[in-house]
Amino acid sequence: MTQERARVIKIHDRDNVAIVANAGGLPSGARLPDGTVLLEAVPPSHKVALADLPAGAEVIRYGQVIGKAARPIPRGSWVDESLVLLPEPPALDDLPLDTGHAPALPPLPGYSFDGYRNADGTVGTKNLLGILTSVQCVAGVVNVLARRIREELLPRYPNVDDIVAVNHSYGCGVAINAPGAAVPIRTLQNLARHPNFGGEAMIVGLGCEKLEADRLVPQDERHACAGCGGCGGEGPPVLLLQDEAFRGFGDMMAALMRMAGERLERLNRRRREPCPASDLVAGVQCGGSDAFSGVTANPAVGYAADLIVRAGGTVMFSEVTEVRDAIHLLLPRTADIWVGRALLKEMAWYDRYLAAGGADRSANPAPGNKRGGLANVVEKALGSIAKSGSGPIVDVIGPGERVQKSGLVFAATPASDFVCGTLQLAAGMNLQLFTTGRGTPYGLQMAPVLKVSSSQALSERWSDLVDVDASRIAGGGATIEEVGWEIFRLVLDVASGRKRAAADRLGLYNDLVLFNPGPVT
Repeated sequence: MTQERARVIKIHDRDNVAIVANAGGLPSGARLPDGTVLLEAVPPSHKVALADLPAGAEVIRYGQVIGKAARPIPRGSWVDESLVLLPEPPALDDLPLDTGHAPALPPLPGYSFDGYRNADGTVGTKNLLGILTSVQCVAGVVNVLARRIREELLPRYPNVDDIVAVNHSYGCGVAINAPGAAVPIRTLQNLARHPNFGGEAMIVGLGCEKLEADRLVPQDERHACAGCGGCGGEGPPVLLLQDEAFRGFGDMMAALMRMAGERLERLNRRRREPCPASDLVAGVQCGGSDAFSGVTANPAVGYAADLIVRAGGTVMFSEVTEVRDAIHLLLPRTADIWVGRALLKEMAWYDRYLAAGGADRSANPAPGNKRGGLANVVEKALGSIAKSGSGPIVDVIGPGERVQKSGLVFAATPASDFVCGTLQLAAGMNLQLFTTGRGTPYGLQMAPVLKVSSSQALSERWSDLVDVDASRIAGGGATIEEVGWEIFRLVLDVASGRKRAAADRLGLYNDLVLFNPGPVT
């Protein structure tokens, strides 16, 4: 049998390492196209030294230093994580505010999708009844409520897609007025306003919690009645289980079901209508990344992000710890000095947050990322930022804040998939592009999540979980541009309801997780 030709991927002329592209890895003695002979077997997606690297020499990938050699590394060696010493991060105070270097992307008119237009100008990609809680104490009741609505009421309203119960662990036993408490509170406030809820979200509270349920109601609705259904008025959608009018669980459930029925009636009247692609608010995120992610899936998603921005839409990229070490590459792309300062401010805040928790940068990447060939957070960050495309960064928002501008926006979040997804939803995301190399069944009930695979092995093993196979880029079967256009067209189809994301077809939904940097009492 003919031995497979050795294939490696070198990103930049300066690189002194490359990753193995053969699906089964390469054996000792394999000869690379540049004449390098492997001194040992190297697994797929892992790095091989293309030159002799003395101890302390710079290890370069993406044309950037990802670390220093922990000991001499002969040419042809497997450069695993233990051989790459983590370098210091770029010092924020030393970075010049040299902004405005990313040229505006050329417009891309004429693209649209069929969405649910809301009174506040936002557009939904799903039609959902949202039930939010002000405190974890009511989660059990809300879970029963969601089940009953789904079984007893939803069949009467065929134009409503589903019921979403937004439970969480916040609301009481916390320092509600501490500065950090602003993050989870505004996250919940903005989740209640999500475009896929159509302005009809319900809010269920207990009555004695620190986070009073009324605080989750939009300001212009707070003057109205309690809205439990007992007075016949619509009012704000708040019901407190400790209301003295209730005699037991049956009364609570009856009032909640009345409230749900009223809102389902209105949601059922919503219809999809043509909306310009400028109404898209897409989030980009990665999870279970490998060394292929920065070569295939992330650049393809970045190209699709550019197309969305060119069409007038909004794209959020996030994950502070996975851009922090590439901040020197992002700062020149900020639109002006004010956006640049805002970006540095979010990096500095997170540096202090990690330091206060006694964490260091080695906490990221995860063990699976390392098995996928990522040596450290620097290498991960350099691949991660490819998801942001090439356009100018027009705005920066803090955790839980709502997007205010169209274009490419940095939404500051932790890198945790579930926390990042929750915060992007709060920012107004109506569709998410999620890249993965190792694989994850992650999904969000509140908005479609399109999974883009970076590796051939994952695309083959998880063919029913992956929406787009970007691994073809590594093998030369497709270009970044071709896969980027494929993703963009799929975004329009899924946002229109013409196609469904794999996670939606399979009903794979993760719990939302609030980011709470404030103290718990």
